[in-house]
Amino acid sequence: MQQDSIAHTASVAVEGSDSVVVQHRPLTPAQVLSWLPRDATPAQQDSAIQSRFKPSEIHWSEHPDTLHLPGHPPGVDLMNADLPQYYKESYFSKDTLFHPELPGGRYGVPGDPIPYAVHNDNIVTSLLLACFIFAVIAFANARQFIVRQAKRFFYVPYSGTTEESETTYEIYFQLLLVLITSLLISLLFYFHTLIFIGDTFVLRSQYTLISIYLGITVLYFFLKIVCYTIANNVFFDGKRNEQWIKSLLFIISMEGVLLYPGVLLRAYFELDIKFVMIYVIISLIIVKLLTFYKSYIIFFRRNVVKLQIILYFCTLEIVPMLAFWGVLVLTANSLKINF
Repeated sequence: MQQDSIAHTASVAVEGSDSVVVQHRPLTPAQVLSWLPRDATPAQQDSAIQSRFKPSEIHWSEHPDTLHLPGHPPGVDLMNADLPQYYKESYFSKDTLFHPELPGGRYGVPGDPIPYAVHNDNIVTSLLLACFIFAVIAFANARQFIVRQAKRFFYVPYSGTTEESETTYEIYFQLLLVLITSLLISLLFYFHTLIFIGDTFVLRSQYTLISIYLGITVLYFFLKIVCYTIANNVFFDGKRNEQWIKSLLFIISMEGVLLYPGVLLRAYFELDIKFVMIYVIISLIIVKLLTFYKSYIIFFRRNVVKLQIILYFCTLEIVPMLAFWGVLVLTANSLKINF
């Protein structure tokens, strides 16, 4: 037998009586390594082993194991991973700590939620920012009309003077200022509601409550202008009625300018609601005094009976304002949740 043969088996000659029988036995790693010189390196030994022996697929026996003790059941197949039921279900079997694939809940004691604050409300902040931006745009486009109204507000109009007509854009931007005033009044009453009436309502969102207040305020100003128009057309001429409508829109716009600082102080500096109410009351007194003065100048300056202005002012200004306040309070009490 030659040692440099590439065969995978070794031939062994066995002498018999009549012939010589050659038996082939599988090679062993020791036999392959014995063919190498004594000074062979580990890399050469590894190459010799890999050249002689090739990995092949292992075929496991599929016959049942019968080598077990008599009277005992066969052994458990190690490839069978089925566990008994009492191993699968236990007190902690559905716990998320033992099953990462299950959604985990919150562990520990939850902390106290942060209370609602107006300065953290993004919607209210956006509304106030929008009020400021739209007010600046309105003043920029109707600046000349507003300046004319401010200059002539305290002057006594004469019958022979010619009134300057405003453009359509000036009317639109002045109506925008009236809408901004309505929104500011809605926010102020919303602050009042959260403190004195309640903070839980049947509505899905508190922004719906602000929208309801805004709708009531816009309706109040609209009905107020309609009532003034009907009453003035009955008792006075059309020219003075036109002067009054322009002055009334100017007064409502300036009311929003006066109320805007109060809303900001309450929303972002958490000014005490008592001081905010005092500020709002002073602003309303100033607005009502200007309204009283302008109605006197336009309608009752030449009237002999001066007491008519009291009835006129109370009927068209004071009573609607009190009714407006009552409707807002009634709306808030109807929508809040009583525990």
